[in-house]
Amino acid sequence: MLYVPAIAPPAEPTPQAWTFAFVGGQLLLPEGGAAELRPQDPARFVSRAATRHYLGRLAGLDCWALALAEVPAGWRAVALRQAMMQMPEPLMALAGRAAQVIEWDRAHRFCGVCGTPTEAQAHERARKCPACGHAAYPRVSPAMMALVWRGRGPAAELLLARSPHYAPGMFSALAGFVEPGESLEQCVHREVAEEVGVQVRELRYYGSQSWPFPHSLMVAFSAEWAGGEIVRQEDEIEDARWFPIDALPTIPPKLSIARALIDDFVARRAG
Repeated sequence: MLYVPAIAPPAEPTPQAWTFAFVGGQLLLPEGGAAELRPQDPARFVSRAATRHYLGRLAGLDCWALALAEVPAGWRAVALRQAMMQMPEPLMALAGRAAQVIEWDRAHRFCGVCGTPTEAQAHERARKCPACGHAAYPRVSPAMMALVWRGRGPAAELLLARSPHYAPGMFSALAGFVEPGESLEQCVHREVAEEVGVQVRELRYYGSQSWPFPHSLMVAFSAEWAGGEIVRQEDEIEDARWFPIDALPTIPPKLSIARALIDDFVARRAG
């Protein structure tokens, strides 16, 4: 499904569109049945929308992000993470984009410098202050993810940890936000040392994923253990252990980059 981003809606809109409508940060899905997001006439939501943003076209159909005040009849509000995990990758990515645009618009209604109401710009995704000229663009917060490993082949082990907010029993790779003035590589070394007390080497970039909670870009690496014993950061890490690749605990669901990173590593080492 080819996605072509855009800001300005076309002169001739498509009669059916991918419509991502939100109420209080939750995505609207139809009630009953499979409750899947399907193309529909966006007019049913436009009259109710407090704000709307054109996102471009996916598979030749217009895409809209809308913010509503209340849930209309025949629809239900679903937590975005839950809704995204049920979508194919192209829709999941677009739902994340829609959520981030809606949140950016909500958070920048007033100028952060002088407090004047801002104005949406037609030629770019920005809100500009008419008084002082300050412009606010959608923000992306980079965060690193590191899958720490040791050992070779099928005998390899992964250092996985769990945060207190994870689902019961679930472990994942380490992660943390990049500090100002810090490179991604420096962030990996610092966060791993802070969260579990070990040192790493041989960083290898794996991939990235937009993660709209609220506006992160997850950048994933694998890294070889270089020394040190596990010492948990008490206020961040509830548990951290080495796991053999053939005896892993519950790990994040598919479609998350954490799961893809772990699955790819295990497949390559097991082979």
